[in-house]
Amino acid sequence: MMMGAPTSAEAEPSSDKQVKVLIVGAGAGGIMALARLRRGLPNAQFTIIAPNEVHLYQPGQVFLAAGLEKHEDLIKPNSDFIDEEVNWIKDEVASFDPDNNKVVTRNGEEVHYDYMVVATGIVYHYDWIEGLSESDIGTNGISSVYLSDLEKGTTRGAEVTWEWFKALKEAAKKGEKPTAIYTQPATPIKCGGAPQKILYLSADYLKEEGLEANYIFATNGSKLFSLPSIEKTLAETQKSYDTITNKFKHNLVAIDVKNKVATFEETYQIKGEYDEDLQEYDMITKKRKVDMKYDFIHVVPPMSPPKAVVESKLGWQKGSAKGWLEVDMYTLQHRRYPNVFGIGDVMGIPKGKTGGSARHHGPIVAENLIRVVEGEKPTAKFDGYTVCPLKTDYGHIVMAEFNYDGLAPTIPFLDPATPRWMWWAFDLYMLKPMYWYLMMRGLM
Repeated sequence: MMMGAPTSAEAEPSSDKQVKVLIVGAGAGGIMALARLRRGLPNAQFTIIAPNEVHLYQPGQVFLAAGLEKHEDLIKPNSDFIDEEVNWIKDEVASFDPDNNKVVTRNGEEVHYDYMVVATGIVYHYDWIEGLSESDIGTNGISSVYLSDLEKGTTRGAEVTWEWFKALKEAAKKGEKPTAIYTQPATPIKCGGAPQKILYLSADYLKEEGLEANYIFATNGSKLFSLPSIEKTLAETQKSYDTITNKFKHNLVAIDVKNKVATFEETYQIKGEYDEDLQEYDMITKKRKVDMKYDFIHVVPPMSPPKAVVESKLGWQKGSAKGWLEVDMYTLQHRRYPNVFGIGDVMGIPKGKTGGSARHHGPIVAENLIRVVEGEKPTAKFDGYTVCPLKTDYGHIVMAEFNYDGLAPTIPFLDPATPRWMWWAFDLYMLKPMYWYLMMRGLM
């Protein structure tokens, strides 16, 4: 019932053609595409290339970071979802050659295909922040819920962040208000609301014992949320906590780990020449470095597609989405290689870097790829559905559902900007079994 209304692709067309289908990646998107396509193409030969034998339920990492989940609750063997009849190459694609319908793995194996679904996901770049390395996470007051090894199925970042919550509370108990910084980078990120989820949950964790801290939300964005009604709710949420300061247009570029100093690049504008015709000043955009001392910092790393996509002909060749998979924002078919489709975070489309989005991508990709196999044009359209369950405290969530046109709540008569316990219960207790037993099997 939840996670958005059914799409027009739920009818699931089929084809008896004998074709070779390659799926690159075995995260949520890849597994959902595989399940749907196997039903729709019963005579096809399927290959999936993915090194991860462990499947990680990524939405649960924020709950683990808040002390409400355990690592073992968030993992299952990927063999639960990849049938023995599927040729599973436990490797990673090192290069794509779409002109010759093949890929090469990092072990040098060439794999040919007739049709391909790219579901490689997204890559974290802690090393793009000067002075910071992955080994620093969990030391010197630094945490990052995103730090997980998807190939090995680890949740180290979430575990470290839970310890960070507790250390922040202990520091607040000593009487001096600690300063905690929460960052959001200049790149697109998986689950854009995650930085604020950690902010509000950690603040509420202190608030339950009447403790205080100086909280700083430093984001490259210019507002708390793109939709006005959701932003208004988040602004009201911030007032319920002690001293949250927003630093907009601040992108973390360096950290002095030893001395606990974060350096941001701030974007700002100054007046230029006066335009007589427009009767206003031209505005000139400039940048400057800003240092902030902290006691604790939660880092969201810059993110990008995997190197193999960025360096291939499959990525956008120019523009703001350069390097991300170049697919049509509605059909999810590659704009230059019609036998290639995308699903999940790797796509260079305006919205859709959430698990809920991938759930909506699945039927679109399956229907359109099967239509192309049958020599038809793709007609199913992704509407941009994205869902961001913004945790405003322990016990309440703003279920921000939206698409290319704006707000798109699953239950229209409920104000989507209102924090609700029902969404907290759904996200914590209901979504995970739905994910394992319905979504991963292509049944919703």
